[in-house]
Amino acid sequence: MKISKKTNQAIAFATFRVLSLFVVGILFWILGFIIYKGAGVLSWEFLTAAPTNGMTSGGIFPAIIGTFCLIAGSATVAFPLGICSAIYTSEYAGNGLIIRFIRVMTNNLAGIPSIVFGLFGMSLFVNTLGFGDSIIAGSLTLGLLTLPLVIRTTEEALKAIPDSFRTGSLALGASKLQTTTKIVLPMAFPNIITGLILSIGRVSGETAPILFTVAAYFLPHLPHSIYDQVMALPYHLYVIAVSGTDLEATRPMAYGTALVLIIIVLAINLTASFIRKKIKKNYA
Repeated sequence: MKISKKTNQAIAFATFRVLSLFVVGILFWILGFIIYKGAGVLSWEFLTAAPTNGMTSGGIFPAIIGTFCLIAGSATVAFPLGICSAIYTSEYAGNGLIIRFIRVMTNNLAGIPSIVFGLFGMSLFVNTLGFGDSIIAGSLTLGLLTLPLVIRTTEEALKAIPDSFRTGSLALGASKLQTTTKIVLPMAFPNIITGLILSIGRVSGETAPILFTVAAYFLPHLPHSIYDQVMALPYHLYVIAVSGTDLEATRPMAYGTALVLIIIVLAINLTASFIRKKIKKNYA
């Protein structure tokens, strides 16, 4: 029996719809589980106090501050370098053999496990350059980790801008630099922010790189400089979940820490999305 093209299309769309609902359902199940287990732990003391009694009580404030320090530090490293590199390879370098090689290597770097970046950061920043276990060493390592992602997403955002805008700007007498900075980059910026959001999300959840470069097991005070160690939410969650002094006592804190980490990432994503919409509206 021959099935019509319309029936095949209906079956395909139904399959995609079921798979999409299945994936969304798993996501909501995970989020619901974390919220159910962690919501009862959240309190003002939990968010503003330092951990005490072997991290079985108290709060996670130093870990929250440490996470924001690493996010800000890695963004300071990765965003300018990544955006500038993408502008050069997309707008100026052409499509020669060297540029194709650079793109291949960038894609390869994006697929390297994060623990390799952690070992590299420990060797270069912690030991060779003498930064020790510090915010600057962790930020540089995380910056290198997210750099390929920023470069690739920025390149794709720039390529999405039609060439007619470039040729029209050049025809009106604008220079290549003026065309790039005044026309192409502002129009691509809403999509560039998407890549920046993804990189921030990856940084905020990484454990292996900070394990070798910055994270402290128990440090109930805030850092005073970029050369200090810090606690961080991903590593703090790992410690109290699998290797704490009393796993049963720290289990509620683990769920609470996971929920706070999710809330932070969600807040950053919503803020960046709001900025993206505002910018996109200006260039619509």
